[in-house]
Amino acid sequence: MATTTFSRFSIYFCVLLLCHGSMAQLFSPTLNPWHSSRRGGSRDCRFDRLQAFEPLRRVRSEAGVTEYFDERNEQFQCTGTFVIRRVIEPQGLLVPRYTNTPGVVYIMQGRGSMGLTFPGCPATYQQQFQQFLPEGQSQSQKFRDEHQKIHQFRQGDIVALPAGVAHWFYNEGDTPVVALYVFDINNSANQLEPRQKDFLLAGNNNREQQVYGRSIEKHSGQNIFSGFNHELLSEALGISTLAAKRLQGQNDHRGEIIRVRNGLQLLKPTFTQQQEQAQSQYQVQYSEKQQESTRCNGLDENFCTINARLNIENPSRADTYNPRAGRITHLNNQKFPILNLVQMSATRVNLYQNAILSPYWNVNAHSLVYMVQGHARVQVVSNLGKTVFNSVLRPGQLLIIPQHYVVLKKAEREGCQYIAFKTNANSIVSQLAGKNSILRAMPVDVVANAYRISREQARDLKNNRGEELGAFTPKFEQQSYPGLSNESESEASE
Repeated sequence: MATTTFSRFSIYFCVLLLCHGSMAQLFSPTLNPWHSSRRGGSRDCRFDRLQAFEPLRRVRSEAGVTEYFDERNEQFQCTGTFVIRRVIEPQGLLVPRYTNTPGVVYIMQGRGSMGLTFPGCPATYQQQFQQFLPEGQSQSQKFRDEHQKIHQFRQGDIVALPAGVAHWFYNEGDTPVVALYVFDINNSANQLEPRQKDFLLAGNNNREQQVYGRSIEKHSGQNIFSGFNHELLSEALGISTLAAKRLQGQNDHRGEIIRVRNGLQLLKPTFTQQQEQAQSQYQVQYSEKQQESTRCNGLDENFCTINARLNIENPSRADTYNPRAGRITHLNNQKFPILNLVQMSATRVNLYQNAILSPYWNVNAHSLVYMVQGHARVQVVSNLGKTVFNSVLRPGQLLIIPQHYVVLKKAEREGCQYIAFKTNANSIVSQLAGKNSILRAMPVDVVANAYRISREQARDLKNNRGEELGAFTPKFEQQSYPGLSNESESEASE
């Protein structure tokens, strides 16, 4: 009897251990928040001189444009990141595809619908249609359309794209959708070569691409069905050979963003803003309960009902706010659980006129800063104490800030708004000034002796920004900044 009881206990314990181990990897915060599940670069990356990037080439489709940043540049290769910007025109559909790398999307402008198709999840959206039979047959028959949940997106949303999960985007508004995509090539989810790859489920990329400042080149790429024999494909899918050829995109020159002539007829519930806020609050509470719970949840409860988008521009979500300086909003895996699947996070910063950001470094992630609006003076310093970037960042420019490099930002007269993508689901920054700074946490004597200053000066250094956090009110107005010459400003504005 004792042996039977012990055997049952052993089985239960093993099942519990396996259950917790598999789900914890996907939906629980990483056991060590200081590290991330990504591979380090094998290249000799020195980051001696950083530069602000703009899109290098563009590919035109029937109903939109895809712009690519220079993925061959050493800074992108060393940080293992890949960035594109897409413009989807009204009634434009980004055809279904999946990628070998996880990523996040920031909706800069517009609104629409999107779908993420998780394998094994049920088709919870169902609708019956009346189909009328040919003349002479008196009856009509019903057929059903079933599909997974459709998400609606709008300006300011962050959308998570796990690797290998099929997705599509549709612009149902009156203005173009502008979206910035950032992919993490070095993420452990990518077991292919260190490159970002789109696996198109429809359409193709047989379009001409313009390389800015150079020439027009041919860009080719077929969808995954085009590689199969059409007869074998028709048999496997149970469709006609003619339909199989259409799946392969033969003679389809629309590109990857196609126009839906009469608009998509999508099954989706109506959603008021009040309901959306209530659901967002529920998501946060549900996430907290999930982290506190020790029981093992099933696939349907975790994957299939997870929220795929969250708005980062909502002022009520700001983590720090200074009415005279600005606000900062962090979106990590605590607020947005699906980020555990992509192991990335985002920070949205809105600095008011001449406000300054506390100098800091990223402890456990690289950072890709994209200027959305306004201008900011930015300086980045390496481990050797050398300035590796010293210029004005303007709208549409992207700056890669390597892990541990120290950065200082100051908004210009019109203020600035930018978003930073981090290569860690729970990114951490270490600040040099303000309430949570490392200097404030050190003893006065340590600060005084380290910098050869008096104890009074050390106290000022520790406490002068002591009540401010993140975004600082401008105190010292200067007409010029040492190390930032007019020449560097003119270079930034070219």
